[in-house]
Amino acid sequence: MAFRLRKKKDMPGGLWSKCPSCTKMIYSKDLEQNMSVCPECGFHNTISARKRIEITADPGTFVEYFADLQPSDRLSFIDNIPYAEKIANAQKKTGNADACLAGLCRIGGHDAALAVLDFTFMGGSMGEVVGEKIALAVELATEKQIPILLFSASGGARMHEGAISLMQMAKTCGALKKYSLQGGFSISVMTNPTTGGVTASFASVCDITVAEPDALIGFAGPRVIQNTIRQELPEGFQRSEFLLAKGQVDMIVTRDQLREKLGQLLGYAAERAVSR
Repeated sequence: MAFRLRKKKDMPGGLWSKCPSCTKMIYSKDLEQNMSVCPECGFHNTISARKRIEITADPGTFVEYFADLQPSDRLSFIDNIPYAEKIANAQKKTGNADACLAGLCRIGGHDAALAVLDFTFMGGSMGEVVGEKIALAVELATEKQIPILLFSASGGARMHEGAISLMQMAKTCGALKKYSLQGGFSISVMTNPTTGGVTASFASVCDITVAEPDALIGFAGPRVIQNTIRQELPEGFQRSEFLLAKGQVDMIVTRDQLREKLGQLLGYAAERAVSR
């Protein structure tokens, strides 16, 4: 009897995803339907800014602002490739002008300004445009007399822009301080990862600080710190549960409960505004 060898069929790419935490293989459609949270271990994968808005804002209520702002290569910076080329590649990949989407929406029926960092655009790094959008979103919230929510997912300041990127730390904090003095209410949601100049600026100075489970939150990375101080770091160092225990974040909320919790917090803010 003759046997025929069948040619192995190629498996289409993207059908399965490997969890970075528990290493389980998960059917990608199941992962997407579960808000990109691993059904095995609960690990919260990083998601795009537009997906974040989709699962956070009440359906059909988000209106984008400041979409015309474009980054510029003021320093003619070059590492492996020119910075201008990196920007163009990131814009093509994400369909966004930069690493922040901002606008107005409703959450749980409450009006709010919203600014969301997108880790898929150059690691959510904060350059001139990101800082400007955050500041403009805060000013928009001031003008409308509504709360503002800031979602972070970032590797920190965008060093391709040099000192200009670091200036955004002061600008965003200054805008939030002015907003607060005028009675504004702000919520920061830190997701995995929130690091560098973003952690050291607007992400840490809001009225309420929320974190997703097991999110990496810190300034320098844990390996850098450990190599600098030459000491073993505590278990869970720089993870949201560790920071909750130390008082740096106010609460940890899972992704499937976040819209409801934010709506509840915005409701408290609305009641406070009425009672004043």
